[in-house]
This record gives sequence, C-alpha cells and structure tokens, in this order.
Amino acid sequence: MTSPSVKTILGFDFGTKNIGVAVGQAITRTATALPQLKARDGIPDWNKVEELINEWQPDAVVVGIPLNMDGTESQMSLRARKFGKRLHGRFNLPFFEADERLSSFEAKDWADKLGHSKHYGSNPVDGMAAQIILEGWMNDENNQII
Repeated sequence: MTSPSVKTILGFDFGTKNIGVAVGQAITRTATALPQLKARDGIPDWNKVEELINEWQPDAVVVGIPLNMDGTESQMSLRARKFGKRLHGRFNLPFFEADERLSSFEAKDWADKLGHSKHYGSNPVDGMAAQIILEGWMNDENNQII
C-alpha cells in the first residue's frame, strides 16, 4: 500500500562527471528518465538541482549506492551517500539509498537494444540508469515507505 505522504520521488545515479536523474510516481511505481546533471568531481550545479526540486516537488529522493558485487562499500559508495545527505540537508527531503549494482550495465544493454550509438561518453545513459535504480527501489517489497 502506498503511503499517502509519498507520491513523487526523484532518483539519482551519482557519478563524478554526470549524475543521472529520473522522476517516479509511487502510485504506479514507474519512473521516467530526465536530462542528466553535469558534475565536476561529483559536485553538481546545485542551482540546477534546486530547479529540479522546484519543478517536480518530490516527497523524497533516492540515490543509487554503487556497492561492489560482494556487497562491500567502495569509495564511490561513500561519495554517493554524501551526495544523498547533501540533498537531504539542502532541501529537507527524506533520502533513501538504493543498491545500484549492475544498473549502468542494464542501462547500456537497454540503450543498445533501442539503437544507441554506443558512444557513452558523448551520449550517456545516466538517466536510464537513474530510472532503473528508482523503479527497482519503488518495486522492492522490503521497502517500507511505499
């Protein structure tokens, strides 16, 4: 059953150059990829993030945490979590973590099937990865918020 207080969620696929973004609806448990945010060493233009928050008015944010395949933390895990905490601190939104193992691989596979040029540097799939992360989180039966 969906919590009446959580309807719209922004999902993020943290990266040092690009941060994928998706918006999801708790009722349908589906998400849509949005244009990525450019980042400099993992730091986005916070004004652009604020524009997203103002446009979509999310009730919560989800950030993918890139764990190693054995479930252990990596340096990127710590950086992604820090990004999530900053989102929470700046915008006073509940922040939830999502296991994002293999999301980028799945996004590339999905993009390839849709005819992607395979030039991921110039045509990234970070939004697709954020969509996969967010939909996975929303559809996780162990998730207490939805």
